[in-house]
Amino acid sequence: MPVNVSGGLLSRGHPIAATGVAQLVELVTQLRQEAGPRQVENCRTALAHCMGGDKAGDTKSCTITLLAR
Repeated sequence: MPVNVSGGLLSRGHPIAATGVAQLVELVTQLRQEAGPRQVENCRTALAHCMGGDKAGDTKSCTITLLAR
């Protein structure tokens, strides 16, 4: 099962708020079969998981997005 085919945070960094948006853009791009060389063959469902916290590292929020075509 492919995970982080776009490279995830290691390739993008972690800009505040933009991380979740970038995840959703990648999901939609995969589901539309428009991801070029990183396209997951026969992609029909996609999941994004994002957790946020304060500076002490305590998790304050968790968001899961599941999309399907």
